[in-house]
Amino acid sequence: MNFDELFAQYPCPFTDEQVKAQVAEIEAKHFAENNNVEVWKECLHQIDYTTLSADDTIAKVEYMANAVNTFEAKFPGIPNVAAICVYPAMAEYVRKALKDPKFNIACVSGGFPASQTFLEVKVAETALALRAGATEIDIVLSVGKFLEGNYQECFDEIAELKAVCGEHHLKVILETGMLKTAENIWKASILAMAAGCDFIKTSTGKISVNATPEATFVMCHAIKEWKAKAGIKMGYKPAGGVSTTEEAVQHFTLVKEILGEEWLNNAYFRFGASRLANNLLSSIVGKETKHF
Repeated sequence: MNFDELFAQYPCPFTDEQVKAQVAEIEAKHFAENNNVEVWKECLHQIDYTTLSADDTIAKVEYMANAVNTFEAKFPGIPNVAAICVYPAMAEYVRKALKDPKFNIACVSGGFPASQTFLEVKVAETALALRAGATEIDIVLSVGKFLEGNYQECFDEIAELKAVCGEHHLKVILETGMLKTAENIWKASILAMAAGCDFIKTSTGKISVNATPEATFVMCHAIKEWKAKAGIKMGYKPAGGVSTTEEAVQHFTLVKEILGEEWLNNAYFRFGASRLANNLLSSIVGKETKHF
């Protein structure tokens, strides 16, 4: 892959200052119109209901599966979350506990959260996660390699892990808080999409700066440009730090205004979250509710 040619074909059209100004403008014009029950329901339906803690237990992930199993009966008329997201070692327990065999299980893989391991380990972990019941895989861009300009190795890793995934969705976490600038986030987005992923995702949730409206703005514009030139529709997932109803609506508003209505479904738009599900549900029903 000639990355000079790739980045020349897809140049970043924004400075950091322009991103901040345009995010503020979009939110000022459109946030209020999206801050309503129907949008809150849509956002709930887009959640990858997540636990990625060192103290995760079988009992904890079985509780999560049961929350999914019982949701529709307890809350008729409100759509369920999109997936459960766990570490690979927990996938088999989630799969056994879920009543719907087709319900999505996302697993973080590939040396999550730092991606600082051997490619052979990343391949093996991804294959084992799929064998254990994962239907989607979330990996982390090798940020260190990206920042030192080793684009080819980053590209090759993503392409190889997509080959392991086959028809299963591969989400690539860019760790935007470490990339920092609009130009870096844009380039990482283009690289990941060129390598064949299905979603680009902001963050692991394991560093101090995670999903921001500015990252959503840049990544959604990169997705829009990729669709226009390459003809391929990519998914988008803000993750890490999106915990309140207001924050979800902020990201929803940006996706809607930049990418349009056709992205407002959980086939192409997800939230990675743990606390967000209960907060959205509380907003929807009008009182504090702890189901998830």
